[in-house]
Amino acid sequence: MSKMTGAHRARTIQALTAACAVTLIMAGSAVAAPKGQSTAKDQLFMTEAIEGDLSEVSMGKLAQQKGQSDQVKQFGQALQQDHGDHLQKAEQLASQNGMKVPSEPSKKQLAIYNRLDGLQGERFDKAFAKAMVTDHEKDIAVYKKQAAAKSPLSDFAQQTVPVLQKHLEMAKSLASGKPGRT
Repeated sequence: MSKMTGAHRARTIQALTAACAVTLIMAGSAVAAPKGQSTAKDQLFMTEAIEGDLSEVSMGKLAQQKGQSDQVKQFGQALQQDHGDHLQKAEQLASQNGMKVPSEPSKKQLAIYNRLDGLQGERFDKAFAKAMVTDHEKDIAVYKKQAAAKSPLSDFAQQTVPVLQKHLEMAKSLASGKPGRT
């Protein structure tokens, strides 16, 4: 009889151990699930972020080719470098969160690029600077909003804001015609 009680006790302990393990796994996945799941707002933010990076890399290259002033060319180089680095991080983050990754800028961004590509010299420099001020003001607002949201992308957005602000300062300096930080 004591053998039956010992065997029964062992099976009961095994069953309880298995139940506890399953409970811990379920609890862990319930806690982890929201972090890995993306909402439609998160997907929209990442789509726009990646499209923006793709656009800024192209704009940076264009500024280096068509810019009349050294400041425009230097700003173009900064855009290409910073947004190229950011693009890699954004694509990796999007993939980790199961999000779709766009492969080209938005139609609106492509239209701005094409308009700028048709300009030369000082006209290009002025239009480029103005476009970059407008673009970076909009981007900063979007990234600050995302940083304030409690989502898996908040830290990413918050870390991006200082770079966008630096670009905005550079663009404003170009637009004003006064030498600044470039």
